[in-house]
Amino acid sequence: MAKPQTKKSLETFNQELAEVHMTGQWIYEDLLNRAIGGPRPRGDAYLWPWKMVQEKLIEACDVLEESFTARRSVLFGNPGLNDNATTHTLLMGIQMIKPGEVAWAHRHTLAAIRFVVKGDGKVFTVVDGEKCPMEPYDLILTPQWTWHDHQNPTKESAIWVDALDVPFLLGLNQPFYEPYPGNKVQAVREKRSDHLQQRTGLIRPTWEKAKQENFPLRYPWKDIEPQLLALADQPGSPYDGVALEYVNPMTGGRTLRTLSCWIQLLRPGEHTKKHRHTSSAAYFVVSGEGTTIVGDKALEWNKHDCFAVPNWAWHEHVNRSKSEEAILFSVNDIPIVEAFGLYREEPENSLHTMQTPQVPAIVR
Repeated sequence: MAKPQTKKSLETFNQELAEVHMTGQWIYEDLLNRAIGGPRPRGDAYLWPWKMVQEKLIEACDVLEESFTARRSVLFGNPGLNDNATTHTLLMGIQMIKPGEVAWAHRHTLAAIRFVVKGDGKVFTVVDGEKCPMEPYDLILTPQWTWHDHQNPTKESAIWVDALDVPFLLGLNQPFYEPYPGNKVQAVREKRSDHLQQRTGLIRPTWEKAKQENFPLRYPWKDIEPQLLALADQPGSPYDGVALEYVNPMTGGRTLRTLSCWIQLLRPGEHTKKHRHTSSAAYFVVSGEGTTIVGDKALEWNKHDCFAVPNWAWHEHVNRSKSEEAILFSVNDIPIVEAFGLYREEPENSLHTMQTPQVPAIVR
């Protein structure tokens, strides 16, 4: 008489599948249940104070004597992430080049932005052969696969914020890199008529096919600040204050394909409503003092501090001053999540939902 076979346990079967590099979908049921209500925020809300960052940059100038062989940039690693990342898709840091230095030319598939902290306009970034002067709070784009180098011919150090889509690109396994052939600096366009930035304004050549993206672009603070202040009497966003986006002037779309840059003003004493969204963001404090409350954690920020807000984390902003405005620059990954139709907010969608000012004419 045949002896009845003993039924395998599920644990044994799972182990056998693992040995042949397979899994049963049933082991992910718990993952699906935990996704009810949305994801858990990736990474921590965290702040890097300017005083500490500045000290580390000065130390970096001693231990890394020149910038020809390595960028002198200190990067912000989120303590809640295992990777070298500020949020799960973004990497932010602060870079310094000393007087007379050059940060060598190269290009890569990583998209990057530079937000200037210290520069006198004689310091410059070259992007695909076009000089972009660097003055305080200018935004300069180095889109993916554009040649770029930084040069400081002055007698003072220059400092700027770097923000890149490094974690996202590495997650897709799409890093490409190329040093500029034969030199540390790239050839520069001598004629202004050859500059692509001359073609991004209100008038453009009729005989050319316009380049839509991945071109050199500088947003001077002397142009941005007046626009920000001019809109300060508007209601703005109940969640972000008077928040403006740096747009692609050729398309009206996001700053870059994977990165969107914002500048936002919090009026004296303003305390925004609490919300959350599926995008993450990294911030640089242009001016003022305030608090960003993320979940049950309060990030107390001052001028030139940097901080990170993870995706799907409840947060609100407070301007602690009753007399002075606060201004925040930020980089977010909204273009990434929007591309996949995954952008959402709670308690409501606040992006591009209000009407523009109505025509003031009296209709009879």
